[in-house]
Amino acid sequence: MTSRVEAVGERTQKPLRSRLYALARWLHLYASMLSLLVVLFFAATGITLNHPEWMFGTAQTTHTYSGTLPQNWQQGGEVNWLQTAEALRAAHNLKGRVSDTRADDQEASISFRAPGYSADAFINRTDGSYTLKVVAQGPVAVLNDLHRGRDAGAAWAWLIDLSGGFLLLVALTGFGLSLFFRKTRTAALVTALAGAVLLLFMIGRVA
Repeated sequence: MTSRVEAVGERTQKPLRSRLYALARWLHLYASMLSLLVVLFFAATGITLNHPEWMFGTAQTTHTYSGTLPQNWQQGGEVNWLQTAEALRAAHNLKGRVSDTRADDQEASISFRAPGYSADAFINRTDGSYTLKVVAQGPVAVLNDLHRGRDAGAAWAWLIDLSGGFLLLVALTGFGLSLFFRKTRTAALVTALAGAVLLLFMIGRVA
Protein backbone atom coordinates (compact mmCIF):
# COMPACT_ATOMS: atom_id res chain seq x y z
CA MET A 1 0.00 0.00 0.00
CA THR A 2 2.81 2.39 0.93
CA SER A 3 4.68 1.84 -2.32
CA ARG A 4 1.52 2.47 -4.32
CA VAL A 5 0.91 5.80 -2.53
CA GLU A 6 4.51 6.80 -3.12
CA ALA A 7 4.21 5.97 -6.82
CA VAL A 8 1.09 8.11 -7.10
CA GLY A 9 2.90 10.92 -5.30
CA GLU A 10 5.82 10.71 -7.71
CA ARG A 11 3.48 10.92 -10.69
CA THR A 12 1.70 14.00 -9.30
CA GLN A 13 4.93 15.84 -8.41
CA LYS A 14 6.05 16.62 -11.93
CA PRO A 15 9.18 18.72 -12.46
CA LEU A 16 8.67 22.45 -12.89
CA ARG A 17 9.87 22.25 -16.50
CA SER A 18 7.19 19.69 -17.36
CA ARG A 19 4.46 21.73 -15.68
CA LEU A 20 5.53 24.90 -17.51
CA TYR A 21 5.56 23.03 -20.80
CA ALA A 22 2.09 21.61 -20.19
CA LEU A 23 0.75 25.06 -19.26
CA ALA A 24 2.31 26.74 -22.30
CA ARG A 25 0.96 24.05 -24.62
CA TRP A 26 -2.54 24.33 -23.10
CA LEU A 27 -2.56 28.13 -23.38
CA HIS A 28 -1.22 28.05 -26.92
CA LEU A 29 -3.77 25.48 -28.09
CA TYR A 30 -6.88 27.12 -26.69
CA ALA A 31 -5.80 30.71 -27.36
CA SER A 32 -5.16 29.66 -30.97
CA MET A 33 -8.62 28.12 -31.26
CA LEU A 34 -10.32 31.14 -29.69
CA SER A 35 -8.50 33.57 -31.95
CA LEU A 36 -8.60 31.50 -35.15
CA LEU A 37 -11.39 33.49 -36.81
CA VAL A 38 -9.86 36.73 -35.54
CA VAL A 39 -6.55 35.86 -37.21
CA LEU A 40 -8.32 34.98 -40.46
CA PHE A 41 -10.35 38.19 -40.37
CA PHE A 42 -7.47 40.56 -39.70
CA ALA A 43 -5.19 38.70 -42.13
CA ALA A 44 -7.69 38.96 -44.99
CA THR A 45 -8.66 42.58 -44.32
CA GLY A 46 -4.99 43.49 -43.88
CA ILE A 47 -4.43 42.41 -47.49
CA THR A 48 -7.45 44.32 -48.81
CA LEU A 49 -6.42 47.43 -46.86
CA ASN A 50 -2.99 47.22 -48.42
CA HIS A 51 -4.50 47.12 -51.91
CA PRO A 52 -7.09 49.91 -52.21
CA GLU A 53 -6.82 49.61 -56.00
CA TRP A 54 -8.74 46.34 -55.79
CA MET A 55 -12.26 47.51 -56.52
CA PHE A 56 -14.30 44.36 -55.80
CA GLY A 57 -16.72 44.84 -52.96
CA THR A 58 -15.78 48.49 -52.44
CA ALA A 59 -18.16 50.25 -54.85
CA GLN A 60 -20.32 52.84 -53.13
CA THR A 61 -23.83 54.09 -53.68
CA THR A 62 -24.92 57.66 -52.94
CA HIS A 63 -28.48 58.82 -52.35
CA THR A 64 -29.74 62.33 -51.64
CA TYR A 65 -33.05 62.97 -49.89
CA SER A 66 -34.99 66.02 -48.80
CA GLY A 67 -37.81 66.61 -46.39
CA THR A 68 -39.07 68.59 -43.42
CA LEU A 69 -38.64 67.73 -39.76
CA PRO A 70 -41.61 67.65 -37.35
CA GLN A 71 -42.21 70.84 -35.39
CA ASN A 72 -40.75 69.57 -32.12
CA TRP A 73 -37.23 69.27 -33.55
CA GLN A 74 -36.51 72.62 -31.87
CA GLN A 75 -37.54 73.50 -28.33
CA GLY A 76 -36.98 76.86 -26.75
CA GLY A 77 -34.80 77.96 -29.62
CA GLU A 78 -32.44 74.99 -29.13
CA VAL A 79 -32.10 71.95 -31.34
CA ASN A 80 -33.44 68.76 -29.80
CA TRP A 81 -30.77 66.47 -31.22
CA LEU A 82 -32.35 63.26 -29.97
CA GLN A 83 -35.69 64.09 -31.55
CA THR A 84 -33.96 65.19 -34.75
CA ALA A 85 -31.90 62.01 -35.00
CA GLU A 86 -34.88 59.74 -34.37
CA ALA A 87 -37.02 61.59 -36.92
CA LEU A 88 -34.35 61.22 -39.60
CA ARG A 89 -33.79 57.55 -38.73
CA ALA A 90 -37.49 56.80 -39.00
CA ALA A 91 -37.94 58.71 -42.26
CA HIS A 92 -34.94 57.26 -44.10
CA ASN A 93 -34.04 54.06 -42.25
CA LEU A 94 -30.65 55.45 -41.24
CA LYS A 95 -28.13 53.34 -39.35
CA GLY A 96 -25.00 54.00 -37.34
CA ARG A 97 -24.47 56.33 -34.43
CA VAL A 98 -24.55 60.11 -34.29
CA SER A 99 -20.95 61.25 -34.65
CA ASP A 100 -21.22 65.01 -35.02
CA THR A 101 -23.73 67.81 -34.50
CA ARG A 102 -23.45 71.51 -35.26
CA ALA A 103 -25.84 74.46 -35.17
CA ASP A 104 -25.73 78.19 -35.84
CA ASP A 105 -28.46 80.78 -36.32
CA GLN A 106 -29.32 79.64 -39.84
CA GLU A 107 -28.39 75.99 -40.23
CA ALA A 108 -27.96 72.81 -38.22
CA SER A 109 -26.24 69.63 -39.27
CA ILE A 110 -26.10 66.11 -37.91
CA SER A 111 -23.99 63.17 -39.07
CA PHE A 112 -24.41 59.41 -38.70
CA ARG A 113 -21.49 57.01 -39.05
CA ALA A 114 -21.06 53.23 -39.26
CA PRO A 115 -18.40 51.05 -40.90
CA GLY A 116 -18.62 51.74 -44.64
CA TYR A 117 -21.55 54.10 -44.14
CA SER A 118 -22.17 57.82 -43.67
CA ALA A 119 -25.24 60.04 -43.60
CA ASP A 120 -25.09 63.84 -43.32
CA ALA A 121 -28.17 66.05 -42.91
CA PHE A 122 -28.20 69.84 -43.31
CA ILE A 123 -31.25 71.52 -41.81
CA ASN A 124 -32.68 74.97 -42.36
CA ARG A 125 -33.46 76.31 -38.89
CA THR A 126 -36.17 78.63 -40.16
CA ASP A 127 -38.59 76.02 -41.52
CA GLY A 128 -37.02 72.63 -40.62
CA SER A 129 -36.43 71.63 -44.23
CA TYR A 130 -33.36 69.47 -44.77
CA THR A 131 -31.13 67.81 -47.33
CA LEU A 132 -29.71 64.39 -46.49
CA LYS A 133 -26.80 62.66 -48.24
CA VAL A 134 -26.31 58.94 -47.60
CA VAL A 135 -23.19 57.11 -48.79
CA ALA A 136 -23.08 53.30 -48.45
CA GLN A 137 -19.96 51.38 -49.45
CA GLY A 138 -19.57 47.74 -50.42
CA PRO A 139 -18.96 44.78 -48.07
CA VAL A 140 -15.16 44.81 -48.43
CA ALA A 141 -15.07 48.50 -47.49
CA VAL A 142 -17.21 47.69 -44.45
CA LEU A 143 -14.76 44.94 -43.39
CA ASN A 144 -11.82 47.30 -43.93
CA ASP A 145 -13.40 49.86 -41.61
CA LEU A 146 -13.97 47.13 -39.02
CA HIS A 147 -10.29 46.23 -39.27
CA ARG A 148 -9.39 49.84 -38.47
CA GLY A 149 -12.10 50.11 -35.80
CA ARG A 150 -13.54 53.11 -37.62
CA ASP A 151 -17.04 54.16 -36.53
CA ALA A 152 -17.61 50.71 -35.01
CA GLY A 153 -18.34 51.76 -31.43
CA ALA A 154 -16.90 50.93 -28.02
CA ALA A 155 -17.87 47.23 -28.07
CA TRP A 156 -15.89 46.61 -31.25
CA ALA A 157 -12.92 48.55 -29.81
CA TRP A 158 -12.95 46.18 -26.82
CA LEU A 159 -13.05 43.21 -29.20
CA ILE A 160 -9.99 44.52 -31.02
CA ASP A 161 -8.14 44.89 -27.70
CA LEU A 162 -9.09 41.36 -26.65
CA SER A 163 -8.07 40.01 -30.06
CA GLY A 164 -4.70 41.69 -29.75
CA GLY A 165 -4.26 40.15 -26.31
CA PHE A 166 -5.07 36.67 -27.59
CA LEU A 167 -2.67 37.04 -30.53
CA LEU A 168 0.05 38.23 -28.17
CA LEU A 169 -0.58 35.18 -25.96
CA VAL A 170 -0.43 32.86 -28.97
CA ALA A 171 2.87 34.38 -30.11
CA LEU A 172 4.52 34.28 -26.68
CA THR A 173 3.40 30.73 -25.84
CA GLY A 174 4.44 29.54 -29.30
CA PHE A 175 7.88 31.07 -28.80
CA GLY A 176 8.06 29.58 -25.32
CA LEU A 177 7.18 26.11 -26.62
CA SER A 178 10.00 26.28 -29.15
CA LEU A 179 12.48 26.70 -26.30
CA PHE A 180 11.51 23.37 -24.72
CA PHE A 181 12.89 21.32 -27.64
CA ARG A 182 16.66 21.09 -27.66
CA LYS A 183 16.90 19.91 -31.27
CA THR A 184 15.05 22.91 -32.66
CA ARG A 185 15.79 25.52 -29.99
CA THR A 186 18.81 27.04 -31.75
CA ALA A 187 17.07 27.14 -35.12
CA ALA A 188 13.99 28.75 -33.55
CA LEU A 189 16.06 31.45 -31.84
CA VAL A 190 18.04 32.19 -35.00
CA THR A 191 14.82 32.42 -37.03
CA ALA A 192 13.21 34.74 -34.46
CA LEU A 193 16.32 36.93 -34.43
CA ALA A 194 16.38 37.07 -38.23
CA GLY A 195 12.69 38.04 -38.27
CA ALA A 196 13.29 40.79 -35.70
CA VAL A 197 16.23 42.19 -37.71
CA LEU A 198 14.16 42.14 -40.90
CA LEU A 199 11.27 43.91 -39.19
CA LEU A 200 13.55 46.60 -37.74
CA PHE A 201 15.14 47.04 -41.17
CA MET A 202 11.77 47.54 -42.84
CA ILE A 203 10.68 49.98 -40.12
CA GLY A 204 13.87 51.94 -40.65
CA ARG A 205 13.23 52.07 -44.39
CA VAL A 206 9.72 53.48 -44.11
CA ALA A 207 10.10 55.63 -40.97
